[in-house]
Amino acid sequence: MLKGIQYAHARIPIKWKLTLWAAVLLFFFFAAYNVTQYMLMSRWIVNQEKMDMEQEMREILDYFLENERLLEENELFQVRNYLYRVNKSNQLIRLFDGENRRLLIVSNDIPESWTDGLNVPTTGVTALSQGGHSLMVLRSPLHMAGFKGTIEIARSREEYRQLQVRLIHVMVAFAASAAVLSILGGQALARQLLRPLQALTATIKNIRQRGLQERMPPGSNTDELSTLGSLFNSMMDEVERAFQQQSQFVQDAAHELWTPVTIIEGHLALLDRWGKENPAVLEESLQASLQELLRLKGLVQELLALMNAECGELEEMGRVADPAGMIRQIIRNMLLLYPAFRFQMRVEELSGISLDISVQHLEQILLIILDNAVKYSEDARIVEISGVVNASGEAHIRIRDYGTGIPAEDLPYVMDRFFRVDKVRRRGQGGNGLGLSIAKRLAERHNGSIAISSKEGEGTAVTIILPALASGK
Repeated sequence: MLKGIQYAHARIPIKWKLTLWAAVLLFFFFAAYNVTQYMLMSRWIVNQEKMDMEQEMREILDYFLENERLLEENELFQVRNYLYRVNKSNQLIRLFDGENRRLLIVSNDIPESWTDGLNVPTTGVTALSQGGHSLMVLRSPLHMAGFKGTIEIARSREEYRQLQVRLIHVMVAFAASAAVLSILGGQALARQLLRPLQALTATIKNIRQRGLQERMPPGSNTDELSTLGSLFNSMMDEVERAFQQQSQFVQDAAHELWTPVTIIEGHLALLDRWGKENPAVLEESLQASLQELLRLKGLVQELLALMNAECGELEEMGRVADPAGMIRQIIRNMLLLYPAFRFQMRVEELSGISLDISVQHLEQILLIILDNAVKYSEDARIVEISGVVNASGEAHIRIRDYGTGIPAEDLPYVMDRFFRVDKVRRRGQGGNGLGLSIAKRLAERHNGSIAISSKEGEGTAVTIILPALASGK
């Protein structure tokens, strides 16, 4: 039974679930308010009745205390006349002596048999029910010179009960109206809450039909659902950008791989046709094929390095404890490869700190950037390397060359995969357009970044920004 209810509830659309629960909650709060109001009004009416009877009792007691001789002279007709004047509708007033004998009674539509005379030591109110009739009885002792007795006021509660019935009828009518209003309010609330979700659903359907460029309409406020829409749009921007980058990556990778494969295929076909008997042609084809195979191998290695930089797990490989010394060692190695270059270093500020990056990754980033600086320096064979630590605790390692520079329109894309500034993709300078992409991903995975500034014909400055720690931490 319970599983059936759960299954049926699970199949109800969320719109009707929200409507149902919103209607139930609204009705509950409205009903609770009405019940509370009814109880408070009932108690207030009872208290008002009680206060009114107590006030009337005080006036009667004051009358007897001011006219003690009336009881002594047994002139009860004057007392009766007074009680007739003060008595109210549906009320009875009686006077008893100390022996519970009734001395007088005045009644207005209340039979004497509905209540029993009773002497009491103190003033008190009681509720009685007699023959289906409800009464409120107030008794108070009356002590005067030579007399002890009790005054009793009994008032019918029929008017109060009729008022209660009318209140209940009004509450039932309001409850029915509240049920209708709760359902309407629940529908309106559900519609308002589901509007962003319906827009999200429609956007997802449009994405499936029309493509990744579809977006949710901007929200008119800053609530959680509008924030959800903004986050969804941001996520779709990232997805669309990643999809475009992936498509571009596949196209560029296919192009880069196709070229050496085509060259190798051409030379092998040449050898197969007639070059096997010609030593010169054989030597040339073998050298060209080996060169293309080496380039193909390098491209595959760079692709693997890029994949590891983006998706590989970062192993705990320690930190760079002496970045200044590491940079000096890398420059010494570069001088062996490029003795015609001058490498000017100012990295003293990096002494005494450590960098939150592995030695292998920092070395890979520096070699990529230094290799580019040498490659594009042309006749200006000077490369400057400097390092500073700013007030935010970041180390800035800046590598500057004075070579060809980068055109302004190409600068935003130089760290994209396979992007090369030289549009004709000259092979003479080597490279596959993956080096800066690898460096960028490695820096970002260590909570760092890479910034590039350049001016065509004046050179390029690349700044590696990494978190710095005090030495020993």
